[in-house]
Amino acid sequence: MRDYPQLPERLGRRTAPSTDYLPTSLWKWPELMNPVRRKVYLIGSLRNPTVPDLGRVLRLALPQWEVFDDWYAAGPEADDYWRTYSMNRGDDYATALKGYAARNVQTFDAKHLDECTHAVLVLPAGKSGHLELGRCIGAGKRTIIYLDADYDRWDVMYGLADAVVSTEDDLYKELIA
Repeated sequence: MRDYPQLPERLGRRTAPSTDYLPTSLWKWPELMNPVRRKVYLIGSLRNPTVPDLGRVLRLALPQWEVFDDWYAAGPEADDYWRTYSMNRGDDYATALKGYAARNVQTFDAKHLDECTHAVLVLPAGKSGHLELGRCIGAGKRTIIYLDADYDRWDVMYGLADAVVSTEDDLYKELIA
């Protein structure tokens, strides 16, 4: 067994160790030497069944990436239930947005949006999805809009995203670009 080099102490802090003890086979894999965890946030509608399907495909295609679509687990009527619950309490929209349930969801989404390196807006999506994409564009993250080939609604502002794609293959290419 080889002895590892001793780390010199300077002002109570350690300096970085030499890498001369690492096997040269590791030098061929920069990701192992400097791991950068990539995370793609799939943005979309709770009512869009493409989201979990695309998540499954990306997990298979990019096993080293984290694919985040856990928000989808809330179900297609989560916003409707939240609205009904809030209205039954006598809350208006502005008050409901400041309630614990809304703040919890906002904090959950914001945490993962801030952590992601890539964001994919899966169309069709609503206002929330477009706000989330805008947050990612503003933060300088790689952003991609994924739409069906027969998507007939054009929008000039989609040009602010880094790419607009309509196939899984094109999405994969843009993610690894």
